[in-house]
Amino acid sequence: MAIKFQQQPKAALTSEKVVSKDLNSLLQKEIRIGKPQFTDKKKAAFYDELSVLLESGIHLKSALELLVTSEAKAFEKALLDRMLQSLVSGGSLSNCMKNESVFSQYEYIAIKIGEETGNLVEITKQLSAFYQQKVKQKSEIIGALTYPIIVLGTALVVIGFMLNFVVPLFVDIFKQNRVELPWITKSIVTASNFLKDNTTLLLVSFVILIVLSYRIRKNLAFKKMWESLLLKLPILNSYIKNVKLAQFTQAVSLMSNAKIDITKCLSMSAKMISFFPLSNALQVIEQEIINGGKLSVAFEKYDTLFDKKMIALLRVAEETNNTAYIFNKLNKQFTFEVNKQSKLIADVLNPILTIIVGLIVGVILIAMYLPMFKLSNVIG
Repeated sequence: MAIKFQQQPKAALTSEKVVSKDLNSLLQKEIRIGKPQFTDKKKAAFYDELSVLLESGIHLKSALELLVTSEAKAFEKALLDRMLQSLVSGGSLSNCMKNESVFSQYEYIAIKIGEETGNLVEITKQLSAFYQQKVKQKSEIIGALTYPIIVLGTALVVIGFMLNFVVPLFVDIFKQNRVELPWITKSIVTASNFLKDNTTLLLVSFVILIVLSYRIRKNLAFKKMWESLLLKLPILNSYIKNVKLAQFTQAVSLMSNAKIDITKCLSMSAKMISFFPLSNALQVIEQEIINGGKLSVAFEKYDTLFDKKMIALLRVAEETNNTAYIFNKLNKQFTFEVNKQSKLIADVLNPILTIIVGLIVGVILIAMYLPMFKLSNVIG
């Protein structure tokens, strides 16, 4: 007896193929959260690869073609391809970068100087070294602050849970037995009631605060006010200042090695460093040097940013005409200080946060257990 299989309709098969094809294409797509960026880590790799190709004797156009071919990610590939097409059309590499928002004014000017002086290989090497150091500093800062942030976040969750769920349980017991509450317990109960009644409002306010801070952080007036305030903080001011000075001295050291004039070094550094007090000071210092002033004297006027030791080394740089060497030494000093302070902040902040969390939890527990003694007398 022959067995006949029921054949599916052609339309149904076509529909299944379309759905399957759409599903496969959806799964194969790269999911991106937020706007794609050309990060400092990617820039370090880009300049490093470009310098190697140029130093090996490959023409700039061919070097970019190789980089486009080897790039796997769509955003970076499209960026490099646009730069290549602009170069093929007769533009320079610096102009290609100027038209791309992912590159800073500092990079554009550095590459432009490299093209004008025929020193593009050295400039790309220095840019790669600069961004490698920047990535390293950022990872060290993040590493130092990760554990304190985790501790603080966990503490907030624990305290919120206790005030929202544990304290109300005790309050119900006290009300049922008409126990008179001491002042510390009343204060904790008030805080618990406030948190329960305003949880939604507090969460919405927190979200609004984050959105507002994200939107206004690039506002020039707010940026000036906030960064000026950071230099007045008693503990963090030295750390923040050293981080920015490490970036500044590294940039000047690298550019000086590439035989770039000190005034251009200051101008480019002022545009590169996104810290208003320092960038503003560098712009004024640049003008003073252009007008014939001495480097050390110009820096000495900003003693809140530059210490006496740095000024003394700058005098040595003027006398010996060895700017690159002196700024390299200064960079090593500031980098060492940043690393030491990062470790110190982590070492000090962790136990302080642990003690604060323990004290808060301890106060809540004491406040809840004090009326229990009165409750035992009532029941007895």
